[in-house]
Amino acid sequence: MHKLTRTVLVTAAALAGAAALTAGTGMAVGAMDYRGQAGEPSTPASSRALVDRTPGLVQPAALTVDRSIGRRRAAQEVHLAQRLYTFWNTGEQKYLDAAVSPHFKDNTLPAGRPQGPTGPAFASKNFRAAVPDLTCELADLLVAGDKITARLVFRGHFTGTFDGVRGKGQQVHFNAIDIQHVGTDKIVEDWHIEDNETLLNQLGASAAGPRTSRS
Repeated sequence: MHKLTRTVLVTAAALAGAAALTAGTGMAVGAMDYRGQAGEPSTPASSRALVDRTPGLVQPAALTVDRSIGRRRAAQEVHLAQRLYTFWNTGEQKYLDAAVSPHFKDNTLPAGRPQGPTGPAFASKNFRAAVPDLTCELADLLVAGDKITARLVFRGHFTGTFDGVRGKGQQVHFNAIDIQHVGTDKIVEDWHIEDNETLLNQLGASAAGPRTSRS
């Protein structure tokens, strides 16, 4: 990874923000905006109602939703995102199963990762071998049409093993951008990019080495 990674991350975030507005004439008309502040949402009740408050589920720190898709569909997509990123936050298979279709396809499949829904499970297991206390923050969630765009922040400590090297407790803190395509009831495909340059530097690993993260 080079500086291109950071450029793509910024570009993807900008495009995601634009996508949330496509169904309306502007933020006030086309979307509902929800943002958390110090752990509490400062948002209209109509927006908060879209978020599943089930204990244990990841909560979006910021949520922007295209109103034109209707409340039921919006809530469905938000809930799917919460389950998917709770999987990344915990590594628990049940959340992945609840979020992705058996026919799920990774359109940015890294070398060595199985295609289909077994791919994320494979990546999570390998990543947690290096960073056992990995957490995933759903920092931004944008829902527009049948697409979910998420900005994620991963944190943890390198206390496990990566490429045969044992970590010394180094802090891990990097970003990722996902675009998820939602079918009738589950996520059917995705595109994703991670800031692997930052991650590998934190792990003290070569960019030419094998990947331990989601990519």
